[in-house]
Amino acid sequence: MPKKKSYKDSRPQDAAKTRAVTGTLDITRSGMGFIIVPGSSNDIMVRPSDFNTALHGDTVRAMIKGDSLKRGRQQGQVTEIVKRKQLEFPGRLQLSTNFAFFIADVEKPMPDIFVPLDKIKNATEKDMVIVKITEWQKNKKPVGEVVQVMDQSDENDFAMKQILMEAGFPLLFPEEVIEESERIPEVISQQEIDKRKDVRDILTFTIDPIDAKDFDDAISLRTLKNDNYEIGVHIADVSHFIEPDSALDKEAYERATSVYLPDRVLPMLPERISNELCSLRPHEDKLTFSAIFEITPKGNVKSYWIGRTVIHSNHRFSYEEVQEIIEKEEGLYKDEILLLNHISQKFRKQRFKKGAINFSSQEVKFKLDEKGKPIGVMIKESKEAHQLIEELMLLANRTVAEFASKVKVDKKEIPFPYRVHDTPDEVKLLPFVAFAKKHGHEFDTSTPENIAGSFNKMLKAAQGTPQQHVLEQLGIRTMAKAIYTTENIGHYGLGFEHYCHFTSPIRRYPDVQVHRILQQCLDKNVVPDKKLEQKSKHCSDRERAAMEAERAANKYKQVEYMRNFLGEEFDGVITGVAGFGFWVETIEHKCEGLVSLNSLLEFD
Repeated sequence: MPKKKSYKDSRPQDAAKTRAVTGTLDITRSGMGFIIVPGSSNDIMVRPSDFNTALHGDTVRAMIKGDSLKRGRQQGQVTEIVKRKQLEFPGRLQLSTNFAFFIADVEKPMPDIFVPLDKIKNATEKDMVIVKITEWQKNKKPVGEVVQVMDQSDENDFAMKQILMEAGFPLLFPEEVIEESERIPEVISQQEIDKRKDVRDILTFTIDPIDAKDFDDAISLRTLKNDNYEIGVHIADVSHFIEPDSALDKEAYERATSVYLPDRVLPMLPERISNELCSLRPHEDKLTFSAIFEITPKGNVKSYWIGRTVIHSNHRFSYEEVQEIIEKEEGLYKDEILLLNHISQKFRKQRFKKGAINFSSQEVKFKLDEKGKPIGVMIKESKEAHQLIEELMLLANRTVAEFASKVKVDKKEIPFPYRVHDTPDEVKLLPFVAFAKKHGHEFDTSTPENIAGSFNKMLKAAQGTPQQHVLEQLGIRTMAKAIYTTENIGHYGLGFEHYCHFTSPIRRYPDVQVHRILQQCLDKNVVPDKKLEQKSKHCSDRERAAMEAERAANKYKQVEYMRNFLGEEFDGVITGVAGFGFWVETIEHKCEGLVSLNSLLEFD
């Protein structure tokens, strides 16, 4: 096995000596709490009287009680709330003459919330409401306000909002954030245009999902006099509109990402910015941050330019429209799209040849009625139209990261939010290798490069077989999670030594950070951010929370849809086995469920 790359651990070697720990508070249904400390196999018990306003899921700092060690069970007392997991909760009000109490409808115990009568939005005791905690003094009840009165007849809306709240994402933007976004002028001044490279006269278009509202990337193309091609990747210049440390910036940082559920998007930025000012809509001048490449007909990058631009998109394509042009070789801007596809496929082949892993996991998409109920399930396919955009975005992200890595301040590399992906974990990899071998796939685990090669060989051989999806899913689970960090160890899955996220600042905060640092580099005025690693960890945490919310919402929709077929039979694939049963995923819907061993007794 290859030697595992690792991060430096800045935690104290002996937490007990410091008498203080930081971790996540897990409250059981009985009300007792346990602090889960990263890197430790022992949790710390916390009695409810020692929660100090902490709630389930909060990141807390706690002191270990010295006398508890003598009793063989570490006990602690919360001394600080490092980060709240959740501030908004669903539930009902109990009204009295002068005030109201809010009783949360949540699984884990939490105190009732005091709500002043002028903060209940005319809600009654019959209403289901969402309350936000606004104040909580020690040894007192938390104080809150009603932020929304729910439509109880809409089960789907309530379920989706509950998933978002449990993941710690606010449902609404604060008023000051909305007001700040409304004050941003829509007209682009000539003074601002003069500061930028003007590429408005070059053919430019966007390619997005058919239902997209925010278009944060555009592609331009022209042929140069030397017969090379100039391909521009133009990204909405969000950092132009959002001042650092403004209310908008702080809110975007806290959210860190947009959340995509089957029937809605919870945006990182208000619609004024995401769907209007920064959306690269056709036939409008827009401010962008661009990476422009000179590329030979053989697909080699000869040179690049990075900087701020102003563009004018000529057309808005959907992926479906572009795919049809590729397949039929006819349609609007046919020659340009076929050329871009030809070059992107060259990039793709080069990438896999250099060690990228060709996972192609299947995603589920739902057809919904007007109330958000699923009436159909489709499997999303990655076709050449998607790959065209994907490869150009990867090129831009990699190039920007390589550029930033070469910038020095006092002969040191600058702090930069890289997107990294570590080599596979040996503990997870070896069982998978044994599983793959049973299905006729050999693995060479001697080096990270050989592991990647073995994965690609297996995935190619499994293409179109009944085992394909299971092998892909189990293979993905052996992989480390990609994260944001200032410590660059490369991106194993993509096969890149340098990588970052530059291409989606409307929906990812790290991209906004990258844009700001890039401009500092171009201005030769870099101010290193000493808190960037801490901010990167926060963004990784919020990304993980968003992904968990998206998975939970998809599972909810799948179960909601499968209710229509109770008693019917479907073909499926066993995806996991345990002592009490096994999991089966239907081939048609990709819906996974547990088959209990007890239910099999009738087949004895």
